[in-house]
Amino acid sequence: MEFHPLASEAKLEKTLVADLSLLGSDLMLIGQQVTTAFGKYIDLLAMDSEGNLVVIELKRDKTPREVVAQALDYASWVDGLSYNEIAELYAAHNTGEEFEKGFAEVFGSSPPDTINESHQMIVVASELDPSTERIINYLSNNYGVPINTVFFRHFADNGSEYLTRTWLIDPQEVETKASKSTVKKKQESWNGRDFYVNQGESLDMNWDDCRKYGFVTGGGGLWYSKTLNHLYRGSRIFVNIPKVGYVGVGIVKETSVMVKDFKVEVDGRMKPILECDLIGKQLGNNSDNPDLSNYAVRVDWIKTLPRDQAYWEKGLFAQQNTACKLRSQFTIERLVKHFGLEE
Repeated sequence: MEFHPLASEAKLEKTLVADLSLLGSDLMLIGQQVTTAFGKYIDLLAMDSEGNLVVIELKRDKTPREVVAQALDYASWVDGLSYNEIAELYAAHNTGEEFEKGFAEVFGSSPPDTINESHQMIVVASELDPSTERIINYLSNNYGVPINTVFFRHFADNGSEYLTRTWLIDPQEVETKASKSTVKKKQESWNGRDFYVNQGESLDMNWDDCRKYGFVTGGGGLWYSKTLNHLYRGSRIFVNIPKVGYVGVGIVKETSVMVKDFKVEVDGRMKPILECDLIGKQLGNNSDNPDLSNYAVRVDWIKTLPRDQAYWEKGLFAQQNTACKLRSQFTIERLVKHFGLEE
C-alpha cells in the first residue's frame, strides 16, 4: 500500500473544516479565514473544551520562515482577545449563531467562566520539510513556545481514500507548555450584583422547601457551603437545579448562616427552620458541626417555578459551585426575558 502527500492543501483545509477531529482532539471551529486587526487572515481559528484558542495555519506554498512567522504573528493577536471579542468572531463566521450555543453543541456544556487563558499554534502541511521541522523544534524545545506541526498523507484502497496523521511533537507536550505560559485571564465583566446559585436536591435539601420558606441552601462540607458567603444583602440570584434547569430568581435579604440559626416566619411568628414541616427531612444533619452543617441564605423571591417547569436551553451557564458570580451575559439576558424581569 502506497502513501502519498495530499495533492492539494486547499483540499486538506476543506477536510479539516468539515471535521476538526482529524487533529486528534475535540475542537470547536470559531471561524475560517478569520480577519485579524492588522488585515491578515488566520486559516482556521478553533477552541478546545477548556476555552483555549488554537491557531491552525496551513503551510501551502509559504517558506518555512514565512509560515512560522505568520503563526506567531497571529498568536500575538489571538492572545489579547476578550470573551466578547471571541463571541463576536464566532457569530460573524457562523451566520449569527451565539457563541454559547455553539460551544454547548460541540462540548455539551456552557463555556468556562474564564476563556483564552492560553493558546496553541498548529502548522498543517501535506508533507514535512527539514527547515520547518528545525525551526519549530527550536522554538518549542528552547523557548517553550506552544507550537506544533502535523502533516497528513493519504492512501487509497478499493476505491476508498484514507488519511494518516503524524505529529512532529507529542501534542501533550505542547499542551503542557501552553498551560505554563504567562497569560491574562479573559472573562466577561461582572455587573456587580448577579449571582448563580446551584441548588442541589437530596434527602436534606428540597426546592419546594426553598420556595415555600424563602431561602437557598448548601452544605455537607466547606467546599459546598463557603461559596454562599459571596451572596450579599441586596444581590440578585438566579437558581439552577443541576440537570433540571433554572427555577427561580430573587433578592438576598440576609447573608449565610448555619441552618440551626435560621428562622422563618410561620403564622406571624419567627420559627426555626428545623422545626418547620420540611420535605427535606435531613436538613439538620450535622447542624452543630460548622464544617459539615448546611447553611441557609434568606431570599425574597421575585419569581419561582416548579421543577417540572424549569427553564433550560443550550449555552446557559452552569457549574458545580454552590454560588458564584454570574458573568454570562447570554445567560442573564435569557433569564431576564424568561422570568419577565424589568431591567
